[in-house]
Amino acid sequence: MLRLTWVQPEDLLGHELNQARLDGREPSAIEARWRAAGGPDAPPRAGASAHRASRYLRLLAEDLLDELADLPSSLSEDEPTDLQHIKSLCRQWPSSDHGQYVAGRAHAAKPHHVSPLASSERYRTALEAAWLGRAIGCLLGKPVEKLPLDGIRALARAAGNWPLTTYFTAVGVPEDLLTAYPWNRRSAGTSLAENIDGMPEDDDLTYPLLNLLLLQRHGKGFHTGDVARLWLDELPPGRTFTAERIACRNLLSGIEPPHTARHRNPYREWIGALIRADVHGWTNPGDPAAAAEQAHRDAVLTHTANGVYAAMFTAAVIAAAATGTQDVHSCLRTGRRVIPPRSRLARAIGHAVELAGVHEDFDDIVDELHARYSPAHHWVHALPNTALLTAALTHADGDFTGSICRAVSGGWDTDSNGATAGSIAGLLAGAPAALPDRWRAPLKNRLAGTVGDFDGTGFDTLAHLTHLEATRS
Repeated sequence: MLRLTWVQPEDLLGHELNQARLDGREPSAIEARWRAAGGPDAPPRAGASAHRASRYLRLLAEDLLDELADLPSSLSEDEPTDLQHIKSLCRQWPSSDHGQYVAGRAHAAKPHHVSPLASSERYRTALEAAWLGRAIGCLLGKPVEKLPLDGIRALARAAGNWPLTTYFTAVGVPEDLLTAYPWNRRSAGTSLAENIDGMPEDDDLTYPLLNLLLLQRHGKGFHTGDVARLWLDELPPGRTFTAERIACRNLLSGIEPPHTARHRNPYREWIGALIRADVHGWTNPGDPAAAAEQAHRDAVLTHTANGVYAAMFTAAVIAAAATGTQDVHSCLRTGRRVIPPRSRLARAIGHAVELAGVHEDFDDIVDELHARYSPAHHWVHALPNTALLTAALTHADGDFTGSICRAVSGGWDTDSNGATAGSIAGLLAGAPAALPDRWRAPLKNRLAGTVGDFDGTGFDTLAHLTHLEATRS
């Protein structure tokens, strides 16, 4: 029986109830009706429950999803999605030479000024390190995606690789441990150290490729609708997950952006928009405001509030790192300037920075983060994952190996966190040669993918193409 993941109404309802509790809505009366009808909890880790619900329960779930969406939120003033409202709350919003963007449409945009920084050969080289870093961090995290924290630690210790210093391996790991904590079934054959032969396809690389294609077709003044059309043309729906899969379903049902992010979409504050942010930062070096605005127009197709802020934060951090003149701590401070200061994400990032300054052992930081977030947040939610990413970069002082290993060792969305940490730390490193050969060599300068004509493309070529978009006037 086909059980399509991330879209079954009876599974969405449990996630929406939890999302309501997190974002200031009061769902108890609706939850009581769901429980009285025999409605189940959301699947804790998988994308679909094991068995199809009855027709009655499915129809009830659809009705209750709509009722939940109409509940007022006590956090709406502190956590808006509208860009102008976000900017009004960010008293230290970075200055920018770019025009303003409203509701996904360019408004009074000035001609893009190409900075000497973007035009330099040094920056093209740094972009190659960033692309490589993103792939390496993703590859490190792929085999342990979805595993609990105890399993990640046990597997690495059994292989003599804890704290993490290199790719995961099954060599030397006892069979009973591999049975207790099986590798991610989609990834073990391509991402364990003994199996790596180039960079395999992954959504954490698919979305940067899509956004590169987006800029090639529409430039930096793209609209949210351009993102939607590109996805319908180029993105196989079976390669989408969580909020992105819901948005594709909504588009095919005739729902237009930004309503695609809200309609029966309990994943709208999860990590999907964050993993799409890199290209927006890479193509706006030294201009975190423009990077954040670009990321916002992309993110609102699928996400709201903190899900959008996570993308804006990441894009702004990357734009700051692209200057080559700021350390990771300064870059993270810049990123915090583009998110509402009373939002849950702002508090999560601040807490992560504090923890990184207090604890010498990163495992202690991870344990505190899990104690705080795991009881209420899904492992793909943007809040815990952005907090972990920030803690990893801060604690490692931006060092490449330290950043990706800490990000992955903290669990949750391991490949996504490793990818973003690798992108930022690779950009800070400034050149591919600055990344240790044990990380780079297995990738063989080759990326697999299903987007456009990018399958088999080298990271040097991707850097060149990204550089062209960064310098396009």
